[in-house]
Amino acid sequence: MQAAHLLSLTPRTLQTWRLRGSGPAFECFGSRVRYRQATLAAWLSARTVSTAAAGEGAR
Repeated sequence: MQAAHLLSLTPRTLQTWRLRGSGPAFECFGSRVRYRQATLAAWLSARTVSTAAAGEGAR
């Protein structure tokens, strides 16, 4: 729940991404799913896009 809040997503979205293999890396402890803060930060950083940089490729 905390990871979903941090990412401004619903827990269901994270669950769907886990099933598809498209979300941030996670760890399972029995039935519990955990995300490391460093992993979430790296995942977010990898998806950060600057509109200025995105516009340069269109020229």
